[in-house]
Amino acid sequence: MGDLLLVRHGETEWSLSGRHTSWTDLPLTQHGEEQAKSLAPLLADRTYALTLASPLDRAIRTAELSGLTGVVPDPDLHEWDYGGYEGITTVEIHRSRPDWYLWSDGVPPGPDGHPGESPEQIGARADRVLATVERALADGHGDVVLVAHAHFLRVLTARRLGLPPAEGRLFQLATGTVSRLSMEHGWPVIAEWNKTP
Repeated sequence: MGDLLLVRHGETEWSLSGRHTSWTDLPLTQHGEEQAKSLAPLLADRTYALTLASPLDRAIRTAELSGLTGVVPDPDLHEWDYGGYEGITTVEIHRSRPDWYLWSDGVPPGPDGHPGESPEQIGARADRVLATVERALADGHGDVVLVAHAHFLRVLTARRLGLPPAEGRLFQLATGTVSRLSMEHGWPVIAEWNKTP
């Protein structure tokens, strides 16, 4: 059985400043583009049964620059909908809600079409993606790679390891990195995390 590779997109202006970024489709910074290009050696020399990416430009561009081909956009790989906290930093949120914690408190509704999501809602999306991943890995034709966003991939990792969605809080994920989930004695494990060249 192949491995599941997780690629977090390269840096954007908002990831650099710590602003919550879900539907705001920011481009990669110059550094973010360099990060994406630098991932090519980590992703080369593998056979991929499936390559999926978030439909947002920062993920698609990261996939392109890292040399991935045959990328299929999957809306379930979209970042957490931060609702009313889109574009706001945790420091700013703590000014009015000093004890706020995304993983337990969620987010308030935002503008029309952006009601915000809970960890459980992200977990349901992650489970759908993982069902697709499992089918591709079971075919035995190679690895699967997902190019997406930090909070979503953290929840997906928790679900892959059999943990509740909110336990994604345990897995800090840097921009422009590759992480690898594998199997050991029939159980999913983290084989590599936040790898860069």
